[in-house]
Amino acid sequence: MPRTVTRTPFRLTPPGAGLRGDYWSAAASTEGGPAATDAAIVVCHGFKGFKDWGFFPHLCERLAEMTGISVVSFNFDGSGVRDSDFDDLEAFSHNTFSRELWDLEAILDGLASGRLGDVKVAAATRFGLLGHSRGGATCILKAGLRSQVRALVTWASISSVTRYESFADRWDAGETVIIPNARTKQDMPLERNVLDDMRANRERLDVLASAASLRIPVAVVHGTADESVPFSDAWRIADAVGDLARLVGVEGGTHTFQAGHPFAGTTPQLDEAINASVELFTRALE
Repeated sequence: MPRTVTRTPFRLTPPGAGLRGDYWSAAASTEGGPAATDAAIVVCHGFKGFKDWGFFPHLCERLAEMTGISVVSFNFDGSGVRDSDFDDLEAFSHNTFSRELWDLEAILDGLASGRLGDVKVAAATRFGLLGHSRGGATCILKAGLRSQVRALVTWASISSVTRYESFADRWDAGETVIIPNARTKQDMPLERNVLDDMRANRERLDVLASAASLRIPVAVVHGTADESVPFSDAWRIADAVGDLARLVGVEGGTHTFQAGHPFAGTTPQLDEAINASVELFTRALE
């Protein structure tokens, strides 16, 4: 049934954080009412990503339109984005996986209570999570901690947080690691918070152990030509999940499925990733 989608911005202020996001609600155009479901899908961006990067608005709109389930996208507090493109590099420099798990928990709590800041939303008792790249790992970790998560989709997800340990010697020497952003021409600093978080919470941040604990359907979507996260990470995640996982190898797909920023329109690879996500969410949440 054709559906119209409404995008409503919100701001959520859990302790020590400021989360800005959008609530994408679908209505059946022939009836004019909201979709009758107690589920919601939450979309999480990755490293150097944000809710308005490239394909994310298109993805959220299509998910809501095609499933009839409300969708939430948001910027992690440590994304580095407030009012404009990477305008808070101080927050970016101190971001951690534990901080992202807290941020995601605040979003899920808001959805469960029927309120995201000042915006009243349909209360949700079941959640689907979709995470891209680093956001995929965050979603795997959260899915292993919260029983209301009933479906999980990862896009180009990393299979371990330990990739950041490659900077350990520099952080231990007191340096600030600089990550160049080729698109914005910014030097993006990383302090040692992420390393301290990994060392202090190694078991809680074990992505593959969390994946192995899941008892929900999972779609592991990954481009076979991913230039940032090797396809072998997808194999590791799917293998850890086991029989409940479906590995979707997008032939020739890059890390962003051939989409860029600003968004110039969809691609066959992006469509394949979206369709695989819709299939799982429709089956698991409707």
